[in-house]
Amino acid sequence: MISVIVPVFNEERFIGRAIRSLLNQTLPDSEYEIIVINDGSHDRTEYALQLFKEDITIISNDKTLGLPGALNRGIHKARGKFIVRVDGDDYVSSDYLSILYRFLECNTYMDAVACDYFLVNDQEEIIGRGNCLTQPIGCGIMFRTEHLIEIGLYDPKFLMHEDRDLRIRFEEKYRIHRVELPMYRYRRHHGNMTNNMDHWGQFDQQLTKKHGDKAE
Repeated sequence: MISVIVPVFNEERFIGRAIRSLLNQTLPDSEYEIIVINDGSHDRTEYALQLFKEDITIISNDKTLGLPGALNRGIHKARGKFIVRVDGDDYVSSDYLSILYRFLECNTYMDAVACDYFLVNDQEEIIGRGNCLTQPIGCGIMFRTEHLIEIGLYDPKFLMHEDRDLRIRFEEKYRIHRVELPMYRYRRHHGNMTNNMDHWGQFDQQLTKKHGDKAE
C-alpha cells in the first residue's frame, strides 16, 4: 500500500538510523516497501545500505542526479498506492506510516496528509517543533501516488527548493491536510543542504521566476 522513498547522498553517518526507524513500524511489513536511492555517494553509504539489503530495495546511481532526479527515480520504481518521502539523515516514530496511511485510507476526500515534526540535533536531542503547514519541510507528507504522477513529479532543475516547487504545483489542484502529531524527526546539522545560502538564494530566485507570487 505504501512506498517509502529515501534519497541519500553521503549519509553513512545517519542512514542506518533512518532505515531502522522505518523497519520498526507498527504497520505490517507486507503493507509497505522501502526504496533507497543512493545518488552517487562517494563515502561508505553503499556499504551501510548493504547491511539492510534483505529488507529494502536499493537503487544505486552511477552518477549523481541531484535530489529531485533521485526522488523521481524512486517514485518510478514504487508500487504503492501512497508515497511518502523520508530523507536519509532523518528518522520517524514507530506509528508514522500507520497513522498517515489510516488518515488517507479512511478519508477519501483527502489528497495528501502531512505530520508535524521535531527538530533534533546530532545527539538526537529535541531542539524545536515545526508545524507542517506553517513551517513546511519536504518530508513527512504522504501523497496519493496518482496525484504525484499527474502533476509531473519533481522538477529536476530544482536542485534546492524541489519540495517547494512540487508543493506549489500540487496545491494548485489538491490540498495537503495536517496531522497534528510530531512523528517526523528532522535533523539539523552542518551538512544540511539548506545551510548553503548562496545556492539557496539562487534557487529561491528560480522558484520566484517560475511561480511568481505563489513562491512567497
